[in-house]
Amino acid sequence: MDNTKGTEKKQKWIQIVLLLDKYRVLLIFALLLIVASFLSDAFLTTSNLFNVFRQVSIIAIMSVGMTLVILTAGIDLSVGSVMAFSGAVLAGVITAGVALPIAIIACLLVGIVLGAFNGFIISKGKVPAFIATLAVMVIARGMTLVFTQGNPIVVSNSSFRFIGAGDIFGIPFPIVLMLVIFIIMYWVLKHTTFGRYIFAIGGNEEASRLAGISVDKVKIAVYSLAGLFASISALIYTSRLMSAQPNAGAGMELDAIAAVIIGGTRLSGGRGGVTGTLIGALIMGVLDNILNLTNVSPFYQDIAKGLVILAAVLIDSKLANLKK
Repeated sequence: MDNTKGTEKKQKWIQIVLLLDKYRVLLIFALLLIVASFLSDAFLTTSNLFNVFRQVSIIAIMSVGMTLVILTAGIDLSVGSVMAFSGAVLAGVITAGVALPIAIIACLLVGIVLGAFNGFIISKGKVPAFIATLAVMVIARGMTLVFTQGNPIVVSNSSFRFIGAGDIFGIPFPIVLMLVIFIIMYWVLKHTTFGRYIFAIGGNEEASRLAGISVDKVKIAVYSLAGLFASISALIYTSRLMSAQPNAGAGMELDAIAAVIIGGTRLSGGRGGVTGTLIGALIMGVLDNILNLTNVSPFYQDIAKGLVILAAVLIDSKLANLKK
């Protein structure tokens, strides 16, 4: 009888753990919103919330690509530098008098090509993702400095401003673009063969290969998408500033990785998704915003973000152990 009661209690405990594991990111986000609303009266104003979402959009879009990469048990350290070079090419082409649509296509192609290069080195060259993307990070940053000569490239095309500062029916365009991208990629991961391949490779790459999945092609496609989303972030960032900065994107690869980890995607691959990543990016955005509203020094803000990332990893590890 005691054994039966003990088993029932264990099963109930497991159910609670599974429920917490499923909704923990959402619960953390809700708790953060409540705390933020008490710390500052300005937090829940419409203008401030739109500002938070607009700021988050750049990292969030970049984090979509990072999610895909990490789901395959990879990593991409180059996205910040890819963003910088894409933005530099974009601004350079616009200032050269080329039509805006062609300049945007050039920007996106830069991201795709650099991403595909990452994927090719990793899949065909059998170079660890950390090393390959670290090398491309340095190369792309160097190319940015060479292209810009270390100086900002100012854009005067007034139509270009819409991407970073325009709105659709009162909603800032970067937010609309971010949500559209997340909805599309959610559908891709949940309802397409490509999405299933991504999870399968992250779960067990060798088994996926034996099952007939073209692992190399999927990896190249995933890293190409990571480059594409980095270049879309470059579009928003460059448009907001109306200039391409040589140091654009510096450190953003770490913010993207943090958003993915906080969102619940496992670094070992095979588990996670873009929904958690969006909430993870929002958590970081709200945290930054409330620290700014309460006049906390930027030096302490980095410490706070680091502690949040560490807490997310520890909670994830603890829950994983409890479920065993």
